[in-house]
Amino acid sequence: MRGRADLPRLRRLSERQIRATSPPELADLPPEFWADASVVEPVPKQPISLRVDVDVLDWFKAQGPRYQSRINAVLRSYMVQRRQDTKRRAG
Repeated sequence: MRGRADLPRLRRLSERQIRATSPPELADLPPEFWADASVVEPVPKQPISLRVDVDVLDWFKAQGPRYQSRINAVLRSYMVQRRQDTKRRAG
């Protein structure tokens, strides 16, 4: 079940158990941080071959595991911004 959340098990966890297993960067978030949060369903991924500069790849890898997901997040952010720019110009 790699990559899939065990929702029944997660629903049984107490708040204390959730806090104990949460990443450190989530520890001190104020409650209002989540006020405008929304669930984002993951979209299917398409495996590709992509050539990037060695230093760019090294930098992403040095940030830790899931570097490919971070690269995707950067590309998505760029795409969303460009779409917004295009809509503003057309509007």
